[in-house]
Amino acid sequence: MDFLYIKALHIIFVVCWFAALFYMVRLFIYTTEAQQKEEPAKKILTEQLLIMQKKLWFIIGWPSLIGTFVFGWWMYFLNFSFYMTQPWMFLKLIFVGFLFVYHLGCHMIYKNQKAGMFKQSSFRLRLFNELGTVFLVAIVFLVVVKSTGSLVWGMLGLFVFAGLLMIFVRVYKNMREKDSKKDSIEP
Repeated sequence: MDFLYIKALHIIFVVCWFAALFYMVRLFIYTTEAQQKEEPAKKILTEQLLIMQKKLWFIIGWPSLIGTFVFGWWMYFLNFSFYMTQPWMFLKLIFVGFLFVYHLGCHMIYKNQKAGMFKQSSFRLRLFNELGTVFLVAIVFLVVVKSTGSLVWGMLGLFVFAGLLMIFVRVYKNMREKDSKKDSIEP
């Protein structure tokens, strides 16, 4: 198979994998927030959201991860001598390793919620969701720019970006709390 077809398939699976990760964590948030509802809404929402989690995770999430790894390693081994000399590739693989650990963390949350255990707050899950964004930004910049020469500045920018995301999540939480207080006060 031509290298460009393998690369295209790798990119398609990466996009699907990130879509699954981002939406899965949103489903975790919604399922956690459903636990605050009154019955029968709590039961109905939880059951439906758990079905959505299962389908997303096993029809899109895991297959996309596997496709990403198969086509990614295929590309790597087709151009092994080139990639072995590229410092940015090693850093990219480290971030992909962190992303895989993130995926496993999502799987643990999935298993806990399926078992009726909701250990993380919706706020904590929102912060966890932004971690996926940080990995996405780091990996895309490394692949596109292909440079570790300005790694210090790049990492600094990544941390600033992550910090801004955390601030926006906090502001959003405060706005939601104000809206819910206002809604509970109005007759």
